[in-house]
Amino acid sequence: MTIEQENLSEATTRLQVQGAVTIYEVATLQQDLLAAVQTFRRVEMDLSKVDDLDTAGIQLLMVCKQESRRLGHEMSIIAHSNTVVGVFEFLNLAGFFGDPLVLPAKGD
Repeated sequence: MTIEQENLSEATTRLQVQGAVTIYEVATLQQDLLAAVQTFRRVEMDLSKVDDLDTAGIQLLMVCKQESRRLGHEMSIIAHSNTVVGVFEFLNLAGFFGDPLVLPAKGD
């Protein structure tokens, strides 16, 4: 699991999460994701390279979304892997996050 961060402006950052987002990684991910949500008014999360997602990972994403709302910030998921879409659909979470389910193009 890795996170690549690209600051697009003083108010906006993009995080690309790669690899697994499971109970084994959330402790490491939590600090970085929450820090971004608390620091930047807009956080764009690219989950197109997430290859494993469990309920602990979902809970972390939900906490980040709730924290961004609490602060009056915005967190959006700008790209989803097939794995993420499958979990979101199975758990009926697309409405909670409110972002269009964007899949990477074939070959990416």
